[in-house]
Amino acid sequence: MSTSREIAVMANLLQNNDLQAEINRKYFNENKCLAINIIGSPGAGKTTLLERTLSFLKEMHSVAVIEGDIFTSKDADRIAEHKVPVVQINTGGGCHLDSKMVEKVLPEFDIPNLDLMIIENVGNLVCPADFDLGENFKIVVLSVVEGDDKPAKYPVIFRNSKAVILNKMDLLPLVDTDLKVMKEDILNINPDIKIFEVSCRTGDGLKDWVQWITDEINKVKDV
Repeated sequence: MSTSREIAVMANLLQNNDLQAEINRKYFNENKCLAINIIGSPGAGKTTLLERTLSFLKEMHSVAVIEGDIFTSKDADRIAEHKVPVVQINTGGGCHLDSKMVEKVLPEFDIPNLDLMIIENVGNLVCPADFDLGENFKIVVLSVVEGDDKPAKYPVIFRNSKAVILNKMDLLPLVDTDLKVMKEDILNINPDIKIFEVSCRTGDGLKDWVQWITDEINKVKDV
């Protein structure tokens, strides 16, 4: 296949995805349900962040979760223990969720009575950055143990996200990551991005993150 043909196929794929994403977004917005798309590398701590976040939010808000994974239901099983609605999407080898996958599972939720839909994407900093699922915004989770070079190497996801969770801050003294460089690179890519320094293990930083998400839920409810 020629390069021009590959580009045309990808452009068509993204266009079709974006059309369905707008339908999904309209559905969420009409029902005043905030939808967020959480993206990060395998092992960044996305699911643990969700578990800790749910422990705060589920007492105040109606929350549901869509879990994206390649094959297993391990993450969905963990979320189900928190007694919130959760549906697993297995991509069967695909490196990201797309808007049609999300659309297919929405009937399994009571969207009109939800305050927040959290979509945990497949572990990957590349492909999910380009695929709109119909969310209000993306959140990127970056573990400090991944190294301070990651924002510069994978700028698209940081450019497309509203906030970044710098996770596993308790491990920072044990690694060579330069936090100042990491944050400077993130802000050079996206000056408007909100940065949270969090340790899901110790709980440090979680209250600020949860308060921010709560404020975002209230903004949607007030529209």
